[in-house]
This record gives sequence, C-alpha cells and structure tokens, in this order.
Amino acid sequence: MREEILLGAVAYDPKVVTIWTGFRAWLRDQGLPFDYVLYAHYERQAEDLAAGRIDAAWHSPLAWLRTRRLASAAGVETRPLVMRDTDRDLTSVIVVRSDSAVHTPADLKGRTIAVGAVDSPQSTLIPLRHLAALGLTPGTDFEVLRHDTGVGLHGDHIGGERDAARALMAGAADAACMIDTNHLLFGQEGTLPPGGTRLLARTDPFDHCVLAAGPSLDADRAGRLTELLLSMSYEDPVVRRLLDLEGLTQWLPGRETGFGQLTEAVDMTGFYDGDGRVTADGYLP
Repeated sequence: MREEILLGAVAYDPKVVTIWTGFRAWLRDQGLPFDYVLYAHYERQAEDLAAGRIDAAWHSPLAWLRTRRLASAAGVETRPLVMRDTDRDLTSVIVVRSDSAVHTPADLKGRTIAVGAVDSPQSTLIPLRHLAALGLTPGTDFEVLRHDTGVGLHGDHIGGERDAARALMAGAADAACMIDTNHLLFGQEGTLPPGGTRLLARTDPFDHCVLAAGPSLDADRAGRLTELLLSMSYEDPVVRRLLDLEGLTQWLPGRETGFGQLTEAVDMTGFYDGDGRVTADGYLP
C-alpha cells in the first residue's frame, strides 16, 4: 500500500495544474501524504482507479459510472467521497431561436438538433435521453448535429456546447442542447445574443462530478481525506482561491442518487456495456 494518497485528475484545462498543486500543498500541510497525477482523458483514469493504480480520482459523472461498472465486474469496491456544492441538482436545457416555429418538443420531428461532444453528459447524452423519454428517437425522429470538441474530456471542455450554440444561431440547427449554466454564460459572453433564444425543454435534475475512492484506498485514509476536504473554508483566502478556480464554495459528501438519467442514457446509446467496456460507436478518446 502506498503511504501517500495518489489522486488522478484530467488535464482538461491548464488551471488543473494550479488547482491540484494547491490542494496538494494544503493537504500535506494538514499532515496528509498526498500527491496527484494528470490524465489526458477520463477513460484511462477510470480504468486505473478500478485497477488500484491510483487511490482516488476527480471524476466526471460519466467516468464515475464507468468506474462503478469496471469495479463491479472485477469484484472490487469504489465509493464516492465528496462533491462540489455546484455539482448537485443541475439541469440541461434544449433551446431554440426566439423566432423559431418550434414551440413544443414534438415540433422537433424532422428537424436538426445541435449537441456537444459524443461523450458530454450535459449537452449530448442526458438531453438526448430526455427527448427519447418524450417519444423522440435520436437519429430517427430528428437529426443529431454533433460537435466533437475535446473528446475524452466528458464535456469538461465546453467548446462543443459553444459550437452547438453557434450552430443554432447560424441556422445550421433548429435547436441546441447545453447545461443551463452554460446557456446563461453564452448569453453573457455574446455567443447567444440577448433575447435570441427561448427555452423549449428542461431535463430533470442530475448530479455532476464526484471525487471517488478506488479499491486501493483504505477506509481510514479515505475518511481522513474526506474530513479534510469537507473542512475547507471559503473564508480562508488560500483555500478560497483554489475553490474559486475549481468552481465551488464548499465540498459536500458524495452521493450516488443523481446519476439515474445518465445511466439510462449510457444504456440507451450503448456507450458502455454492463462491465464498463467502451462500446460507443466511433468513440476514440
């Protein structure tokens, strides 16, 4: 067993180095031996966590589902430790141009819907599952216009969502899917003009990222890591800078109740099989 806790994080942005170097220093100052390694994509990180090559991982929701399946197939245990306060009860939206003739989801039949990357939970998998639940089959009842920016990053790179928004405004698509916070962001930055879109549908709430423990992390060390992260105070200026970069004000206990829609989407699309093998057609992270 490693003396230090080794965590994996995906380098979706240069700030990831700043964030985890800062967390590393803070945790070590609290007496916890801790280090991290960076990954180019989530698929290898999920495999390494389930195999015990790393002890913990800062996981996307899709990586968490895959890790659970890999671990179950191998007969080992994984568990969620903490989540950001901003990871709970999120929704994705399907928007149209404000002057569109589309007024209900049923009006999307025969039309084109812009989505993000193939592996984006919030802008592809969950919204398409939502439409399927409304009786609209992707690729049959409507055309899916995908924007595969940052494939392997599981939607952490929002370029695909931004490209979907641009496709909507350019007239290349009749609707676009994105997480609601990015819908607001795209309006603030000018990608979507003020008043240029209206909401057509909203998904049920779902949860996002989770910091997960793998089979190589014993209960005592997992408990200490969890305790320290939950103790981080936004009032501490050193901590606040790191939390701001990571997009949270407080760590909360991890939970597994918010991944039902994504699980259904993964099964609907065949993204992973029941043992966690990648089975999505043409998906190469």
